[in-house]
Amino acid sequence: MNVEIHINCYETTQVIEDDQVKQGGQVFTTNIRGQVPPLVTTDFTVTDQGNASPRFIRCTTYSLPCTADLAKQCQVPLAAIIKPFASLPKNETPLYVVNHGDTGPVRCNRCKAYMCPYMQFIDGGRRYQCGFCNCVNEVPVFYFQHLDHMGRRVDFYERPELSLGSYEFVATLDYCKNNKPPNPPAYIFMIDVSYNNIKSGLVKLICDELKTLLEKLPREEGMDTSAIKVGFVTYNKVLHFYNVKSTLAQPQMMVVSDTAEMFVPLLDGFLRQNSLSVLLLDQIPDMFADTAESETVFAPVIQAGVEAFKAAECSGKLFIFHSSMPTAEAPGKLKNRDDKKLVNTDKEKTLFQPQKGVYEQLSKDCVASGCCVDLFLFPSQYTDIATMADVPSHTGGSVYKYSNFQVETDGEHFLRDLRKDVQKSIGFDAIMRVRTSTGFRATDFFGGIYMNNTTDVEMAAVDCDKGMTVEFKHDDTLSEETGALMQCALLYTTISGQRRLRIHNLSLNCSSQLSELYKSCETDSLINFFAKSAYRAILNQPLKNVREILVNQTAHMLACYRKNCASPSAASQLILPDAMKVFPVYMNSLMKTAPLVGSTELSTDDRAHQRLSVMAMGVEDTQLLLYPRLIPLVGNKNTLRLPATPVRCSEERLTDSGIFLLENGQSMFLWLGQASSPDLIQSLFNLPSLAHLQGHMCALPELDNPLSRKVRSIISGLLEKRSNSMKLQIVRQKDKPEMLFRQFLVEDKGLHGGASYMDFLCYVHREIRQLLT
Repeated sequence: MNVEIHINCYETTQVIEDDQVKQGGQVFTTNIRGQVPPLVTTDFTVTDQGNASPRFIRCTTYSLPCTADLAKQCQVPLAAIIKPFASLPKNETPLYVVNHGDTGPVRCNRCKAYMCPYMQFIDGGRRYQCGFCNCVNEVPVFYFQHLDHMGRRVDFYERPELSLGSYEFVATLDYCKNNKPPNPPAYIFMIDVSYNNIKSGLVKLICDELKTLLEKLPREEGMDTSAIKVGFVTYNKVLHFYNVKSTLAQPQMMVVSDTAEMFVPLLDGFLRQNSLSVLLLDQIPDMFADTAESETVFAPVIQAGVEAFKAAECSGKLFIFHSSMPTAEAPGKLKNRDDKKLVNTDKEKTLFQPQKGVYEQLSKDCVASGCCVDLFLFPSQYTDIATMADVPSHTGGSVYKYSNFQVETDGEHFLRDLRKDVQKSIGFDAIMRVRTSTGFRATDFFGGIYMNNTTDVEMAAVDCDKGMTVEFKHDDTLSEETGALMQCALLYTTISGQRRLRIHNLSLNCSSQLSELYKSCETDSLINFFAKSAYRAILNQPLKNVREILVNQTAHMLACYRKNCASPSAASQLILPDAMKVFPVYMNSLMKTAPLVGSTELSTDDRAHQRLSVMAMGVEDTQLLLYPRLIPLVGNKNTLRLPATPVRCSEERLTDSGIFLLENGQSMFLWLGQASSPDLIQSLFNLPSLAHLQGHMCALPELDNPLSRKVRSIISGLLEKRSNSMKLQIVRQKDKPEMLFRQFLVEDKGLHGGASYMDFLCYVHREIRQLLT
């Protein structure tokens, strides 16, 4: 029996545009509990009036169900995505730093929550009731203040911790290792000088760039110079340390060839801030110009960094520039275990699992020493990223990958990443705890983190782009009246070596009406949660199961809405909650991402790399990754289209005479329709027609005409804004490389399997109807 199905294909671009029209340019004031913020794609300004800005915390729903039963019934995950170091735009106030001197921050005696807007002062201001555990505490003498006629302290507005959602405390010595103040962090640059890296020109490129970057290391607000000390190591099968002490005439090299017993041969002249570094960077490429050594070690390189930080009693970051699988005889030696025969079998999960042993122990050592690892990989074949990226992904680090690197086509792209990476704002040796009011608690954590127990999230470093996703579960009933509170407290060391506590508070509504929950949902946060939980699940389960769970949960959430919240309508109609009407687009796109598609055509390393990158993403990054921006640059009359508003991510939006820019935060394409006007091609490329375009262009030439200037400014604006660099790939319609571009048109059928948006909607609709009958 064929029933006519009525399905509205909601347009993601329309939803984004509508929100921008409604809330773009507006001020979002955080003084109301459970307030749903504008979408991550909307430009808005935040005024903190008692709840953390959505730039720091976003939730899957801003109205929690009152009971565990309701939560189970709707299956909407209850989670927060926290970016504790998120960058704030220039027009928003940076966080205030509160200093209580030797006494340190005021905290609840029972649950140890920090003083915040949810503490209720009573008894003329002499005591306060904790909003998290209800314990009544004495107010310390130094902190006493009278209350006004409303029962509010008279110094309410002078104290950030009483009136704001986010602020910092200066930490006392009790919060420091061994009860002594930390030293400023250090950066160590570790360069693989094996044959390929010398021959490709990579080593020279890195050394030349570092000379400039040493002048641009991050520094504390208001300081003229950076407090960060710097060290250099080069390596192949052995490690070379450099003494750059200013009393020497020349840098000195010291070689450590016993990689099994790693030690740092010099303490005094290794981590420095001075001019010999530049001299050294000039010399490194020549020192190894005639090398024939092609084998490398890897684990001993990280071990050396850990030892150096231990000896200097500081935390810091290793920047490792590495090209191939470490096959030299040494701890952490790897062998090729890539096996396409495992794809689509129950053993496929082993491709994503790191090899046990040395690297597991290294992650522990790194976190204990506050040593974050950033890995820049330049592979020409399989390098077992699942294992090599294991330490970076547990220490708050990043992994950048440049396959078949060539200086001419990839050099600028790599340098943009390196510059962003070295200069980004960051905290070290961090430990984070999420406290909640009674009735619910944090149960699960996803991110570039390390967990020794169930409550403390440890990060060797945390930067402005890293997001942790926290799942909550009920342990009792929540009350509509008091709502639900959370406090994220992050203890860390600043780049100048000060120990601080960064506090983010957020209050949510609670409701026994499921319609409230659905009304307060946020699709972009939900999909961040689903992406991370699916990417974790593929370590232990067959992909097929994980994909089934995703579809089932989608159908379940929507069926529950249909049954309990929607007004009655024909069964043939697909009804979606307003806040989730484009959720299926994102879910379908997630199911077509490389880690979740069982295809032998995809590289194992690429899949492992994407899996690990997503685990540390905030909401903005997952939103863009799963729904790329497709921007038409020319209109009907071959003129520039302004403003360049994105269109649906589907082939049907492309036109033969069009020129489109597509970006998803990781990749960027300029697509040229086969009937593009020669005038446009002349203006953009200084070529008479499309046929003259050479294959390997990775940037537009700088031409002095309005079209060229505008398109280049759109591209550089995007490169500026995104957390990673993107290599511009120029593709012509119907050329072979166009296939690469097409896999980003997420509303269409997947290249390596996966349904179109329309087919997925029909499938989900069938599942919903089965659940309801």
